[in-house]
Amino acid sequence: MSTYGIDYPFRDSALGNYVQMTGTPEREVRADLIHLLLTRKGSRYFLPDFGTRIYEFIFEQNDSISYSQIEDEIREGVRNYIPNLDINSISIVNAENDPEVPTSPQEEEDSRLFRVSDGSSKPYTAKVRIDYTVNNGAFSTSDFVIINI
Repeated sequence: MSTYGIDYPFRDSALGNYVQMTGTPEREVRADLIHLLLTRKGSRYFLPDFGTRIYEFIFEQNDSISYSQIEDEIREGVRNYIPNLDINSISIVNAENDPEVPTSPQEEEDSRLFRVSDGSSKPYTAKVRIDYTVNNGAFSTSDFVIINI
């Protein structure tokens, strides 16, 4: 089995590696994107600009001004550190008003969904959906990531 990189968030490996590895290029890009988004800017010693300031928006107002700043942070980070990823759209909505409710346990366990907060704080969180396309020369693939802040 070929591997492409370390999966994120970090988990123990069932195959004897120290951590779980990604098995497809698509999974590697998703892991890189989540790693970039959830790394606090300034926390990496030799790459102080790596990451975003998403955690700073946890206690900000849940309004369009904050949503615009979150979108700018995401676009800047991706432009600087994942150049082969094209963001098609970023939609940010109040999680309480979100019409998409998981209908099955499989949807709840989807690896494209990452929660910073738990369900009890839903009225105070924002749902960020990032639709993206990965361009690798001749081929491109599209996917999405959802982060609840």
